[in-house]
Amino acid sequence: MTDSTRHADVIVVGAGPAGSATAYWLAQAGLDVLLLEKATFPRDKICGDGLTPRAVRALVSMGVDIDGEGWARNKGLRIYGGGVKIELPWPELASFPDFGLVRTRMDFDGLLAEHAVKAGAKLLQGCNVQGPILDERTDRITGVTAKFEGEEVEFRAPLTVACDGVSSRLSTAMDVRRREDRPMGVAVRRYFESPRYTDDYMEAWLELWDGERLLPGYGWVFPVADGTCNVGLGLLNTSKAFKDVDYRGMLKRWCANMPEDWQFDEEHATSPIRGAALPMGFNRQPHYTRGMLLVGDAGGMVNPFNGEGIDYALESGHLAADIIVQALARRTPAQRERTLYEYPRILKDEHGGYFTLARVFVQAIGDPRVMKFLTTHGLPHPTLMRFTLKLLANLTDPKGGDAMDRVINAMQKVAPAA
Repeated sequence: MTDSTRHADVIVVGAGPAGSATAYWLAQAGLDVLLLEKATFPRDKICGDGLTPRAVRALVSMGVDIDGEGWARNKGLRIYGGGVKIELPWPELASFPDFGLVRTRMDFDGLLAEHAVKAGAKLLQGCNVQGPILDERTDRITGVTAKFEGEEVEFRAPLTVACDGVSSRLSTAMDVRRREDRPMGVAVRRYFESPRYTDDYMEAWLELWDGERLLPGYGWVFPVADGTCNVGLGLLNTSKAFKDVDYRGMLKRWCANMPEDWQFDEEHATSPIRGAALPMGFNRQPHYTRGMLLVGDAGGMVNPFNGEGIDYALESGHLAADIIVQALARRTPAQRERTLYEYPRILKDEHGGYFTLARVFVQAIGDPRVMKFLTTHGLPHPTLMRFTLKLLANLTDPKGGDAMDRVINAMQKVAPAA
């Protein structure tokens, strides 16, 4: 390995959506970026694969081609619950497109990483970061050690971005711990060959029964362009029953209750059932400390309302990159630090109130009586459900929106930042 690849302006650890977005925007600004990924593409990630208009907006701003093969476009969300089925088109807004997308993480992540490379980032696959290199005097991170091509290698940079997912070994090594007062979710999913893949709506079931128990969470069916459907369940730890749930067994039982012609059975399954944890509501903080920024799942940037994390990963990557570009242009260490501390402040301003609202909501639906009341009385009211869709997917116009937008925006402003 040449010495030039050992030094950079910024090291980004992890080439998921968070890392690739961060690396893309840094490279676009002309910085020398090292993007280190422990796996080799293509590689899978446990996810619903659904991209709401919020995520689509972020992809469009990055210049990602969303019109080619492999993208399944959808018009909105079809919701089932309380004996009711309701179709909710994505809202027509100035700030967001009116369509969502589905693409498997198996090729979505590689596509984004390649996009960062085209912008000028250096991607090293099969590079397993072991831990931070700390300055003995200041205790700041000045690089990382990694195993790469059978060697122990050191990479050095003035700033490092942790995009290494829910367990974030780098954050833990830097003593940035998870907050136990934040909700955690679990997602399990499986792919099936199904005639439902042509559906132009994503589907969500708001009632998850495990025998006699109603659980806080939802089931989904997302149509994929390759002739399959991503079928899964997302559950929250706010329910007393959470620890006792057999997620895989529950997904099997749920699929068995679907119409036979949907083909959600063993014969048409194209993958095993796989699960992953969802870190929610800024559950790891601070988002900046001693030369390291946290982006995406590493910083717990999953929306507790709907389990979506890709949009916040892309957005926080853009924000982190903007702040890093500004910070590295400052002349003194004190000025650089002042700029870098803007990152957690802006994150909290933008999403803190919203995540707090979501946290209150998921605590409430941890009580099955509340969940039953909401599905029974809320779903039959289309206006209320349109409001709910905007709230759950965080889709409002900040200025000049309708009455629903103004109410949701006001709620976020008065809620304390997460």
